[in-house]
Amino acid sequence: MSTQTHLFQAPQSSHHIQALARLGVQRRYRKGALLIQEGETGDTLYIVQQGRLRAFLADGNGKELTLGSYGPLEYVGEMSLDGGPRSANVEAAENSTCSVVAREVLLSYIAAEPEFALELMARLIRRARLATESARSVALIDVYGRLVKLLNQLAQQPNAQGERMLGERLTHQAMAQHLACSREMVSRLLRDLETGGYIAVRERWIWLLKNLPARW
Repeated sequence: MSTQTHLFQAPQSSHHIQALARLGVQRRYRKGALLIQEGETGDTLYIVQQGRLRAFLADGNGKELTLGSYGPLEYVGEMSLDGGPRSANVEAAENSTCSVVAREVLLSYIAAEPEFALELMARLIRRARLATESARSVALIDVYGRLVKLLNQLAQQPNAQGERMLGERLTHQAMAQHLACSREMVSRLLRDLETGGYIAVRERWIWLLKNLPARW
């Protein structure tokens, strides 16, 4: 299975997303609520207004693999608008509000604003490229290498001391779901990096104190 490497997508800047959201039905979801179930038939688009959604795959043993995390003015569910089954599960990672847009509403909007179809297509292409990159990462990079890549992607700009704080506070379990490995493996690697002076945990935030070694 693949792992999503770009965890937190940049918010959509297009005014089309906001306009389309106004045409949908506002719904609130509690943390952990399942909005989309893999394999089911669906014809709705979910535009995040507040909160964050998580897309993931799950096997029969309960093991999960996070594909992406989506915040305000991002949307999920467009992959099934062709009438096919849902390709992944989507849950509310925190209490969230979404605008739920039916397929008929979306098609009517595209007919009135045809340039939005190009924007939608560009997003699908980006997601396909990310999926390819993710598959390559799992196939060719070991767990430690994937962890380094994840930490560097989440790290913010360095402070005056050259230290970089992660932009998101992830649990070890959440990291494991992104890296397609066990929580114990993530805990061990992070503990080793902390012992080696490469990272520090301050008020539950991970800081990168210096460049992480390519191999461990």
